[in-house]
Amino acid sequence: MQDTEDTTAAGGPAIVLVEPQLGENIGMVARAMANFGLTELRLVNPRDGWPSEKARAAASRADHVIDAVRVFDDLPSAIADLNFVFATTARQRDGFKEVRGPVEAGRALRARTASGERTGILFGRERFGLNNEEVGLADEIVTFPVDPTFASLNIAQAVLLMAYEWRKSGLANETDTNFAGPDMAPATKQQLQGLFDHLEAALETRGYFRPAAKKPKMVENLRAVLTRAGFAEPELKVLRGVVASLDYFSPKEPRGAGYPERKAKADRAAHTAPADDDNDAGELPPAGGRGMDND
Repeated sequence: MQDTEDTTAAGGPAIVLVEPQLGENIGMVARAMANFGLTELRLVNPRDGWPSEKARAAASRADHVIDAVRVFDDLPSAIADLNFVFATTARQRDGFKEVRGPVEAGRALRARTASGERTGILFGRERFGLNNEEVGLADEIVTFPVDPTFASLNIAQAVLLMAYEWRKSGLANETDTNFAGPDMAPATKQQLQGLFDHLEAALETRGYFRPAAKKPKMVENLRAVLTRAGFAEPELKVLRGVVASLDYFSPKEPRGAGYPERKAKADRAAHTAPADDDNDAGELPPAGGRGMDND
């Protein structure tokens, strides 16, 4: 993932926990922050004091966040140097503050950070969140689209959601991921036809198309199934390997019987002949007797 600007770690919003109760929760908050590149954690009057070995243990090696924690006696002191602050809450409040969802809030924080503002997000106590006076110190409210009949979030979950939206808002494309699946060339129609012909021949040999009058329709259905998936070239090679195994294993020489001599002969012949891209098909020797039985 590439951030559009280098503000994720250095200029991200400060996470402010108001009177957190458990060191374990503080540690899990630190871990959630580190997952998405946030580093500034501020605590307002933590119940069990600070530092906390329980917090460090729960942080799961997010020690850089734990080591940088700042502790304040009250909320006004904790946000005094910030230009803009969101308050998180699951309850509707009286007043005139703008209410945003997490996606919009993440983008707003990113825009303000990019313009040089220092921002923060307030999170309340585990039992009842922020009180009205504390919410009143914030500029806007952010709330999550939770089920109203069960709206309470664990504090680390709430921080994780906001940290994720902050991180996502800094991507060139919000659907980017850290890694992708294999880059495979799509199969050509010739390669797909090779699979059809191979499979049809194998099934014909084993008397699959019965009664004979129904063979055209059966072939049509088989091809419809195999064309729906949109195979990549390596996937066709795997399937060709599966079909090839049918030519060498049978009830008389099942997969547990070892390496059939006729398969060994075919492999030796293949090694002396030019490689055929359509037929290498992942035809690996059935190591440990692994192959396909043919009924």
